[in-house]
Amino acid sequence: MLTAERDRWALWLPVAFATGIGIYFSLAVEPPLWMGLGGVLTALGFSLALRRVPSGPALSLLILALAAGFLTAQARSAWVEAPVLAKRIGPVWVSGEIEVLEPRAKGARITLRRPEIARLAPEETPARVRIVVSAAGPDLRPGDWVSLRAVLRPPPGPSAPGAFDFARQAYFQRLGAVGFAYGGVRRDSLPDAADRAVALDPLKAWSTAWSALRARLARRIMAALPGRAGAVAAALMAGERGAIAEADMTAMRESGLAHLLAISGLHVGLVAGLLFLGLRVLLAAIPRLALDYPIKKWAAVGAAGGAFAYLMLTGATIPTQRAFLMVALVFTAVITDRSALSMRLVAWAAFAVLAFAPESLLSASFQMSFAAVIALIAAYEFGREKFGVRIAGQGVLGRAGTYVGGVVTTSLIASLATAPFALFHFNRIAWFGLAANLVAVPLTALWIMPWALVAFALMPFGAERFALVPMGWGIEGMLSVAHTVADWPGATSAMAAMPTAGLVAIALGGVWLCLWRRVWRLAGLTAIFLGLLSAAVTDPPDVFVSGDGGLFGVRGADGTLLLSSRSRQRFSGETWRRRLGEDETVNWTQAAKGLESGLRCDPLGCIYRARGQVVALIRDSRALIDDCAVATVVISREPVRRGQCKNVPYVVDRFDLWRGGAHAFWIQESGVRVESAATYRGVRPWAPGRPK
Repeated sequence: MLTAERDRWALWLPVAFATGIGIYFSLAVEPPLWMGLGGVLTALGFSLALRRVPSGPALSLLILALAAGFLTAQARSAWVEAPVLAKRIGPVWVSGEIEVLEPRAKGARITLRRPEIARLAPEETPARVRIVVSAAGPDLRPGDWVSLRAVLRPPPGPSAPGAFDFARQAYFQRLGAVGFAYGGVRRDSLPDAADRAVALDPLKAWSTAWSALRARLARRIMAALPGRAGAVAAALMAGERGAIAEADMTAMRESGLAHLLAISGLHVGLVAGLLFLGLRVLLAAIPRLALDYPIKKWAAVGAAGGAFAYLMLTGATIPTQRAFLMVALVFTAVITDRSALSMRLVAWAAFAVLAFAPESLLSASFQMSFAAVIALIAAYEFGREKFGVRIAGQGVLGRAGTYVGGVVTTSLIASLATAPFALFHFNRIAWFGLAANLVAVPLTALWIMPWALVAFALMPFGAERFALVPMGWGIEGMLSVAHTVADWPGATSAMAAMPTAGLVAIALGGVWLCLWRRVWRLAGLTAIFLGLLSAAVTDPPDVFVSGDGGLFGVRGADGTLLLSSRSRQRFSGETWRRRLGEDETVNWTQAAKGLESGLRCDPLGCIYRARGQVVALIRDSRALIDDCAVATVVISREPVRRGQCKNVPYVVDRFDLWRGGAHAFWIQESGVRVESAATYRGVRPWAPGRPK
């Protein structure tokens, strides 16, 4: 049956490659290096054995791609290995070179390369540290060597079992510590020439130069265009989003417009397209060039160069990399007189991104950007002939109507394609995103980004303000749309966390639906339906505990999350709330007054009753004797000595939290299920096991 679509088989190679990467990250223990190498050698053996079997070469290539993906992820993990801070330290003196400078509404966040940390030996010092500075000097720039006093801690693990693992992301960035500074930053003199030569190899010098340019550009933009419009302009032109006010970020998210602030295919495509059009018009105005030379190809080369500069200027994030690769392939097709837009282009772009950074497979940016593009190209392939015929005979009004219809259709397809991934990662759905995008996307494409290009062109002359001001008018309009839509009743809904297996089913079903062309593609809808159903039937936890026992959370009778504190560990509390699909949290001291909560508290701790089980949440060890006599579950932020609660079926104390991280509990009449963050993470380089 599948032989009828032999021309689509190659599209499955990146899927197999990604599957191998996914298998690597799903393991509970780090595999030995010989396993990845052995897998590739075994796949090569299969290719020899199946070379004479019908469809054997294609099957062997898929197996080889899967094994190569596994080995690539394994090799990448070994390549980036660097020291990670073992425990919180500080305040201590930290010095190093600013690699990344991210302006914020107050202060900045700086990443230091090759840091020197007091009281840490060189072999224990992380390769990079990231520090939030509330009093960053306005004259700091990437490449400066600075000193500051800071509190540092290891990159935190998940706030709940199955939640986002920042420590894993930090590991692949070689980021071994995070923290905050006390006071300001002191600029130091440069190291001697020998140290400087070691510190800056050509690649690092290249990266530092772009980071410095990005920081200077952001400052110039916000100086010429102050206020919220300038902060958004800095995000669109330099990739610096730290200065955007939280209220504006929230409005953009809840109106479904957050993608307009993340540099992706829309922005790179607009920059490249406008450059291509402008260069081609400019060259066509010179008759001798237009008649005797391939100006279309010249314009493609110039536009590709401009897109690369925009890629580097905005930080080369995963969506931007994907967009640039696709633009580069499109212009390569123009130069070589081939078809510019195809699913193969997307497939090879995905392959290139994953080969360079296999860990990006797990990121929301990779998943959402490729989901949207694959869905859009599949829809384009499906309706290409009819759509082309409709445009051919239309006048100006007809073409305008077709454009509006295209925006609506594009927004709808992209929203549907990315919704499951947004639900998995952010636990929210913006119901009126289509309406907001219908206004904001044309405004961005036809007004905001063209003025951004003009501003880039005027910067060498110091006249960028003449373009930034009208660009700011468009940004104000976009933000007004965002705030208006976000304020509509029911604009967003919180959804409970989807299991990973559900997301995998949706992804594979979506790929099956989009990559094939014949009727069997519809089988992918079944997998998508089952994946979505998993979110509806998943039972959320009843009790949460942070990794240090400093925050407890229980689910009230109405599903509301009741927290032991709404001021401490806010990130953990917000993560728990989102995973429960709730909009609000309540301080449990207030909730304990209501009979419906099942919660009773005193200064030593709380008793939580649900479905016939009694859970003791102990803050002070003096409560152990009384609570162990009545509880079926004991959760204590203090150590529990052996024999103290010997008749309690489930005991989790301070040392269990230290070893396992955040815990979650499911309370049922038949018993209690307990899971820790460590059970999801396994024993991996970014999640080393702790002694029992």
